Amino acid sequence: MNFNFQDGLNFLSKCTPARALNALKILSSYYISRTTGYSRPWGLPVSLSIEPTTSCNLRCPECPSGLRSFTRPTGMLDLDLYKNVLDELHQVLWYLILYFQGEPYLHPQFFELIKIATSKNIYTATSTNAHYLNSDNARKTVESGLDRLIISLDGTTQETYQSYRIGGKLDKVISGTKEVIAWKKKLGSSKPHLIFQFLVVKPNEHQISEVKVLADSLGVDEVAFKTAQIYNYRQGSSLIPENDKYSRYRKNDDGTYSIKNKLLNHCWKMWHSSVVTWNGQVVPCCFDKDASHTMGNLGSQSFEQLWFGKPYTKFRSQLIQARSQIDICSNCTEGTKVWVD
Repeated sequence: MNFNFQDGLNFLSKCTPARALNALKILSSYYISRTTGYSRPWGLPVSLSIEPTTSCNLRCPECPSGLRSFTRPTGMLDLDLYKNVLDELHQVLWYLILYFQGEPYLHPQFFELIKIATSKNIYTATSTNAHYLNSDNARKTVESGLDRLIISLDGTTQETYQSYRIGGKLDKVISGTKEVIAWKKKLGSSKPHLIFQFLVVKPNEHQISEVKVLADSLGVDEVAFKTAQIYNYRQGSSLIPENDKYSRYRKNDDGTYSIKNKLLNHCWKMWHSSVVTWNGQVVPCCFDKDASHTMGNLGSQSFEQLWFGKPYTKFRSQLIQARSQIDICSNCTEGTKVWVD
């Protein structure tokens, strides 16, 4: 596998004086919040996730999109809403993730979304199950200027892969990966930086070494091993791996499970990043999959008004005082969930 030095340089190339100053403000205010309890950031988010859609073609068992279990509506991101967000934030926004829930390639204007951000020199990333990466879409992906493409590959055989990616076809993932790599070569592009993301669960943990070999054989740039979030973890789950390195949970003496994370009363995400749903709701974190903690809607307020508004300030204050009492934080394992080999 290639060392991701080139991807790092590409990320740094997006730096501008305004973005660097904003990042310094955010970092400073975060560390001050940890020592003083001050809950107001001094800058705007460095990173933003915008959700193209909640729709998905697969039915993964620990995913609200896959389970069709959302209480919030399903739909597609409006292009004008998206443009307005980037017009407001592009001078300070460094990293844009075009993904929250759902399969982003289902959005009919997905490549336009990438191109708009690329034109503003923002580092762009997305995550996909790769079932829509035919030759034409692979070419458009490379031509769009996308900086990072994360492909979910949770097994090296169809039997293992479909045990979690229910309804998925491994051969489509492999062929889609090959198409992207082929078009990168044809167009002479080093982008997107291509990552196989392997969600480690008990049915596939025996294939960890095999996915590295597969990635090398295809020319994938990087493999990331991600631990699985289990909603009802306390009594255990058939998905929790035996290899403790790749589990977010520890088994207690009484047979129950608990989160490894100590849930300290601070969270870097609340200062440097935010999430925008397809219909303009602003939520504090990617763990709020059902948008139960809405800070407001961009249809009626600017992002800056919401970012510094009372609901966001109250949420950050609550987090600093008693993070474990916030429902979306109670199953948070930020800082223990991804290993990159």
